[in-house]
Amino acid sequence: MRGTAYYCTVEELQKRGRDDIPEQFRSNTHLIYSSPATLAFNSPGAEGFGVKRAGLAIPDSIMLIVAPGCCGRNTSMISSMPQYEDRFFYLTMDETDIVTGRHLKKVPKAVQEICDSLAKKPSVVMICITCVDALLGTDMERICRKSEEKTGLPVRPCYMYALTREGRKPPMVHVRQSLYSLLGPKKKKGNVVNLLGFFSPLMDDCELYGMLEKAGVKTVHEISRCKNYEEYQTMAEANFNLVLHPEARFAAEDFHEKLQIPFIELRRLYQIDKITKQYQALGKVLGILFEDKEAERTALDAVERLKVAKPDAIFAIGECMNGDPFELALALVKYGFQVAEIYGTLTAENFVYLKHLSELSPQTKVFSNMEPTMIYYDHKESGVTTTIGKDACYYHPDAENVMWNEEVQPYGYAGVKHLCEKLLEV
Repeated sequence: MRGTAYYCTVEELQKRGRDDIPEQFRSNTHLIYSSPATLAFNSPGAEGFGVKRAGLAIPDSIMLIVAPGCCGRNTSMISSMPQYEDRFFYLTMDETDIVTGRHLKKVPKAVQEICDSLAKKPSVVMICITCVDALLGTDMERICRKSEEKTGLPVRPCYMYALTREGRKPPMVHVRQSLYSLLGPKKKKGNVVNLLGFFSPLMDDCELYGMLEKAGVKTVHEISRCKNYEEYQTMAEANFNLVLHPEARFAAEDFHEKLQIPFIELRRLYQIDKITKQYQALGKVLGILFEDKEAERTALDAVERLKVAKPDAIFAIGECMNGDPFELALALVKYGFQVAEIYGTLTAENFVYLKHLSELSPQTKVFSNMEPTMIYYDHKESGVTTTIGKDACYYHPDAENVMWNEEVQPYGYAGVKHLCEKLLEV
């Protein structure tokens, strides 16, 4: 007998509250359904900037992947990309290694052999390990120190542990800490700022660059724009950091503790009024007045054009895209659109958006991509005409779709403008 995909309405979730999230939305309480909609992000080693690509964000770095064949296999697609040629190396594990941990003695020697074989010495060696070593309780910090003694090069760990995805420090949080741990103390420069959070740059026309420049900032560092290791090291000269993604919070705290560089946290938002308030708050902290009226007007105009062209659009919002699906859904509802469905990993932090959504669109349905009953999902009665996100596209193959998961990162008013333009294109 055919089942039904589990969902809750926004109103139901809001009534239950952040301390009573249904177990269907908590992946540690049930089997995970790895549908084509979830395979893109289920694994920390998956496509996009999973642990593997993120770990190579430092210029001229290389990575040794220590894993059974099944875990290392999906790297072959990444290593075929021109920018990663000769940067991935493998130390495969057999069954005896998994039982005894004997492979750990081979790691420092393997790192040395790789470095000796390269025409140009790498700047850093990242060692990527998997759930196998999580279960073995491997002390990877010690292994890295042994490898540094062998090679004389900095060696850092990155953990492709799907097991810790729901924990305090998930893989993508830890890899950000590893990336910035190589920075040493430098004399601070008052006109230098780091943007932390993403592994690829913000879109070139993002208004944040111009606003910082008018505020007296001469250099904005992003790890993805560093041309070499020397330029990466100059990130330690920053006067302050802007954290644009919550997964970079721990890394920013490390900056503050070790290098005495304070940080200010901003959010990626699609609600234009909230973007304005966020910039106003940033200006107040910095003691300046940001001139953002023109950028704000451009974003408002883009939204208006979309409303005129598609006043009756009914959206489904996924989480395989550059944004928080709950925040984006709230933005679209506030602009006057209908949002029928959201696919998202629900956490306590999302309830700030659910509160307002429950007032404006209480019957919006929320599904969990990883919940096993999603195998029964049926789009036919949803009424959805337009989807945003790769997962939403999978569930609604006949609807107009904007993937919105490009590597160049949308942000601020420019992000709203470009999203509306993409939606108009389809």
